Amino acid sequence: MTKIKDIIAVLENIAPRGYQESYDNAGLITGTYETKVSGVLITLDCIESIVEEAIERGCNLIVAHHPIVFKGLKQLNGKNYVERTIIKAIKHDIAIYAIHTNLDNVFNGVNAKIAELIGLKNTKILSPKRDTLLKLEVMVPTNSTDTLLTALHAAGAGNIGLYSDCSFRVAGTGSFKPLEGTNPTIGTTNQHELVEEDKIELIFPSVLEGKIISTLKKAHPYEEVAYYVQSLKNVNTEIGSGMIGELPSQLTQQEFLSHLKANMNLNTIRYTENQSNSIRTVAVCGGAGSFLLGNAKAQGADAFVTADFKYHEFFDSEGKIMIADIGHYESEVFTKELIDGFIREKFANIATYLSEVDTNPVKYF
Repeated sequence: MTKIKDIIAVLENIAPRGYQESYDNAGLITGTYETKVSGVLITLDCIESIVEEAIERGCNLIVAHHPIVFKGLKQLNGKNYVERTIIKAIKHDIAIYAIHTNLDNVFNGVNAKIAELIGLKNTKILSPKRDTLLKLEVMVPTNSTDTLLTALHAAGAGNIGLYSDCSFRVAGTGSFKPLEGTNPTIGTTNQHELVEEDKIELIFPSVLEGKIISTLKKAHPYEEVAYYVQSLKNVNTEIGSGMIGELPSQLTQQEFLSHLKANMNLNTIRYTENQSNSIRTVAVCGGAGSFLLGNAKAQGADAFVTADFKYHEFFDSEGKIMIADIGHYESEVFTKELIDGFIREKFANIATYLSEVDTNPVKYF
């Protein structure tokens, strides 16, 4: 039977927790990993009414985008909605799992969903991250090179953009002497050996380091493996904030606003005007995205769809770009469908439900 840890493994394979921002609190907030799953309720926010909905539906796992706990709780006495939500969940043996900025930062995450809804093509990460890649260098006998590469590729090494199974090799001569107590694959104890070897190099995401090294040691023929892992400053085009792409055809500002309303199910939009009155290249960021305005402008976006802009920040558009603030909840509510798709693809036997509770604290009149 499916356990909570099985659901988490699938979600974190898509959006590893290592990609969350430093301020975030993604992961299992209440509950235990070994608990069997009776049903999954998927929501944007986890508040008291969501826990009540989970109880009514017979779900013992809530998967939320926003963590209910962002900072340490020193007391649990129900004095605010965070504590009351946690207390209710624990009382009813309901696990709460959050998949937040790690899902924002992956290529097929929250921003890809927004881009899909708007109809953007040729999408790419708006602000790719650095310091998320490592390079592996390892020496291997030439007759074992292909076997080792196959194993490392299967573990996730050697993917660069839209290319997979990427590696570099150079032939050379390995030199070693097995000492007493060794069981060498090649050579004899206390005798110096020269072996024709390849040095192979592969790039891989830093979040996979444990898996890659474990695979390396299992697949390599040597008892002692000579390898090096190096941190890279390269930009990782698969990981980062926001997304940018192109509409199928050019729209006027009013046409684009109508398009946004229809496709994102919006009642209202706060926006600035673009002096050119032409929208084709569009940047997006689910949730609070004002920190990406400079990136959107630098990459020639005609419009930037996001949320939570402050009044004075709208002036920063300077007429060069339309800022379309559609609301935090409105920009991310479709994340429920995204998460549901990930779970359903792997667990056909588990009941999943999209929460029907409107958790948006902001109302419009």
